[in-house]
Amino acid sequence: MKKKLNIGLFGFGVVGEGLYEVLKTSPAFDAKITKICVKNKKPRSLSEDHFCYNADDILEDPEINTVVELIDNADQAYEIVKKALQKGKNVVSANKKMLAENLSEMLQLQRDNNVSLLYEASACGSIPVIRNLEEYYDNDLLLSVTGILNGSSNYILSKIFDHNQSYASALKDAQDLGFAESNPSFDVEGYDSLFKLIILTLHSFGTVVNPNDVLTYGISNISDFDINYAREKGQKIKLVAQVERLEDKNISLFVLPRLLGKDKHIYSVEDEFNGVVIKGLAYDKQFMFGKGAGAHPTGSAVLSDITALAHNYSYEYKKLNYSGGFTYNKDKAIELYVRYQDKSVLDHFNFDQINEEYRGPENSYTIGLIKISELLKIQDKLRELDIFIAITGSTLNY
Repeated sequence: MKKKLNIGLFGFGVVGEGLYEVLKTSPAFDAKITKICVKNKKPRSLSEDHFCYNADDILEDPEINTVVELIDNADQAYEIVKKALQKGKNVVSANKKMLAENLSEMLQLQRDNNVSLLYEASACGSIPVIRNLEEYYDNDLLLSVTGILNGSSNYILSKIFDHNQSYASALKDAQDLGFAESNPSFDVEGYDSLFKLIILTLHSFGTVVNPNDVLTYGISNISDFDINYAREKGQKIKLVAQVERLEDKNISLFVLPRLLGKDKHIYSVEDEFNGVVIKGLAYDKQFMFGKGAGAHPTGSAVLSDITALAHNYSYEYKKLNYSGGFTYNKDKAIELYVRYQDKSVLDHFNFDQINEEYRGPENSYTIGLIKISELLKIQDKLRELDIFIAITGSTLNY
C-alpha cells in the first residue's frame, strides 16, 4: 500500500532542484517536499519561504517522515542521516563516502529504529545495481562484481586511448565539462570507486569492509609508455573495481587500473559512462551499462528510491542476515604490471613469481604475481614512487 511522503530535502543544487521539479509533476505517488535545508541565502528559483537554514527545522519536524540528503560534505551528511534515522524518518542518500565509512552503524540504526535507508544513487548513478544485487542476485551463485564505477576517470582514459590526448589535456577537458573537480584526486586516485565498491560488496556478499583495508590505486601516474604498451597488446587501460568470490566463503576486492582486451564487456565502456559485469555460476556474465554521474542520472536514482519508500520498501540485506556474510581475504595473488625508471623501486615489491621483464633506456617494466596483502603493506609508498601499476586480469575469474 502506498503512503504519503512528506519530504525534507537537504541540498538544492542541480540534482535537488531537478528532483523538486519532477516531484511536482509526478503522478506515480503522493509526495511533497515540505522544507528544503540549505547552507546560505542566495537568489534561487523558488521563493524564500521554501527554505530553512537549520537542519533541526527538518529533523525535529514530526510531520516530515522522509529525508532526502543530497549534500557534498560527508561529515555533515553523516550527522543528518544519523539523526533522521534516530527520529524514525526514512532516508534517501547519495553520499557514497559517508555510507562506505559508516555502513555498520547505518545498518544498526535501521534495525534499532525500524526505518529504511535507501542509497541507489550512491553507487552507479542511473544503473540500478544495488537493487538488483539485493533482490535478483540473492543466492549463493554470485562469483564476482566487476565494474567501471567512476565516470570522471573513465572519461579521461577514453580521451587518451580513443582520441590520443595526453593525460593533462584529458583531465582539463573533464574539469571544463564538470566531470572532474578542480582537485580531481577523489576520482582519479580511485577513492570514489572504492567507496562505491564497499557498498556493492555489502549487497553482493553480505560483508562490511573498512575502506582503509582495500588496495586502491588510481590513474594519475599513467605515462605515454604505459599507454603504448597497452596499445601494442591490443588493450586499453581502465580504472576497475572488483569484488570476487574465493574458496571457503572468502572474497577479495581492490580498485586498480587494469589492462583490458576486447573480449571484456567493460573494454567498450567509454566517456563518463559506467559499466558493471555480474558473474555467476549458473548465469555466467550479465552486463549493466549507463551514465554513472550527472544531475539527471543521479536524480533518476534518487527518485527511484523515493518511489520505493512510498511502497514501504527497504533493503533486507539478505546475504548478511541469512548467510552471515563472507570473509575478506587479502592473500589472493594477482598478476601485476609495474612500470618504473629506477630499478631500485622493485625492492618494495615482494613478488611470488616474475613472469615477464623488460629493460629500456628510460622506462622498464616487470610483470609478476604478488599477494594483495603485500601491496597493502606499501600502499602509501605506491603513491609516492615514480611508477605506474596495473593488474593484467589473468588471475581473475572475469
